[in-house]
Amino acid sequence: MFLPIRKRLGEILREDNLLTEGQLQAALEKQKETNERLGKILIRMGFVDEKTVLKVLEAKLGLPLINISRRNLDPEVVKLIPEQLALKYKVIPVELDDDRITLAMADPLNVLAVDDVRIASGCDVEPAIASESDIDSAIATYFGKDSIVKMVEDIPEDLGMDFEEGGLEQLREIVEDAPMVKLVNSLITQAVAGRASDIHVEPREKELHVRYRIDGVLSEVTQFPKRMQAPVISRLKIMADLDIAERRVPQDGRIQMKIENKEIDFRVSTLPTIFGEKVVLRVLDKSRGLMHLQELGMLPEILKRFRTVITHPYGIILVTGPTGSGKTTTLYSVLNDINTPEKNIITLEDPVEYTLGGVNQVQLNVKAGLTFAGGLRSVLRQDPDIIMVGEIRDPETAKIAIQSAMTGHLVLSTLHTNTASATLTRLMEMGIEPFLVASSVVGIVAQRLVRRLCPECKEPYEPSGMLVEKLGIKARPDERIVLFQPKGCPACNNTGFRGRLALQEVLFMSSWVKDLVTNKAPADQIETVAIEEGMMTLRQDGLRKVALGLTSLEEAMRAVFVTDEDV
Repeated sequence: MFLPIRKRLGEILREDNLLTEGQLQAALEKQKETNERLGKILIRMGFVDEKTVLKVLEAKLGLPLINISRRNLDPEVVKLIPEQLALKYKVIPVELDDDRITLAMADPLNVLAVDDVRIASGCDVEPAIASESDIDSAIATYFGKDSIVKMVEDIPEDLGMDFEEGGLEQLREIVEDAPMVKLVNSLITQAVAGRASDIHVEPREKELHVRYRIDGVLSEVTQFPKRMQAPVISRLKIMADLDIAERRVPQDGRIQMKIENKEIDFRVSTLPTIFGEKVVLRVLDKSRGLMHLQELGMLPEILKRFRTVITHPYGIILVTGPTGSGKTTTLYSVLNDINTPEKNIITLEDPVEYTLGGVNQVQLNVKAGLTFAGGLRSVLRQDPDIIMVGEIRDPETAKIAIQSAMTGHLVLSTLHTNTASATLTRLMEMGIEPFLVASSVVGIVAQRLVRRLCPECKEPYEPSGMLVEKLGIKARPDERIVLFQPKGCPACNNTGFRGRLALQEVLFMSSWVKDLVTNKAPADQIETVAIEEGMMTLRQDGLRKVALGLTSLEEAMRAVFVTDEDV
């Protein structure tokens, strides 16, 4: 029978010299703030990787390491324990042998979890080790839709009729009732467990549809009967402190919830449609670890050059791309890399998505008059070394940002342009003098996000000789070239993709580029010179990452408009 050892994970890693005492203490301090598992914190802080933690636990505890993503679990076995218990302890049953279940656990040292599962299932428990991400995916896959359907069945058939006859007061009573609260909370919890970035609640003519955006792609989760429309949407509006009586104009609000010991923020937006109000919730997990620069996906040679750019004492660095291309994440990663106690860093954000230790973060309030431009003027009186402006939205903000960069500050910001070279001409179109653009800008990153191929199930294939040549893959005559395409497995919810990856082009302001900007050269001419000086375009970066097996050719084509001529 399994008897957990008394030592904690941190002590085990410390004894194996996989962790320093300083790193352990820093993680323990963070644990006091977040109340998360130590292993998760150590991984997020970059002190150890998940594979190392799993291998150490396997060796020290003598427990099997289970790859859930490669198993087709029996739903009846999974549901031997309730969903709430699986979410609370990050566990999931994977096998049943007589009266003994094999329990995949993210924290096999948790004796309480073993005891509670034994009581709930009525079976003996044989612990095993699995990654938390795999367990989360399995919970979302095997519990999600079924539990929501069951909740809907438990809600009275005449629910919608009650609203029509009783008016707003009756509706308020309905949406505060336990079954409706549980249903809406479950929709939100499942979205977080499934790594969704957005939740869409959409009225149609005869049903209410719910979709999650995962890895940048929307997929339908469930449909509710039309009678559920008013109660579900009104419940969300009440949670976001919005007016449920007003359904003719858009509204914006915010929800804060604690899910699995994590503080999650949701930006809520309503929009009147011909079939009723559509609601979208943007999921902001503030407890999620900030990415480090090396995790952004830049190729090593580009990353090396980019690190030299962000060490400039002054100037402006811009990250560009469409909405949802990961611009803010890149800015946070830069701040995470250059943040030291000797620097005064101030950010202006709308909204503040992550909390950065040691950084003064300012939330804009347009209604109160605190805009990017107005806030930036005030920030300059706060003796800053580094300023992050969430977005340059207008000529006034652009001019103040450029002036700040020219007067000894390092300014980071974002702009909506398609390419790095187009950013320079866009600044000039906003009324910035060409010589100021050339003097102040030190680097531009243009980026897109693509889905990363699932490492558990990506499928190899041999491309044609012509494709190999176009991709620029150099190989010996007898060498076999292999690319990868999506297949689908439980780990990726049968999509073939898990997580996302940035495609980037980084333009460095060389003397030649500065001369072109000063002379008001067009964007395509600037791009030509930058490529001659070594810039890899978004298209080229996409093709390189296809060749490295990180994403599929179709994903690269979708994101950066790779044409048939390129492949």
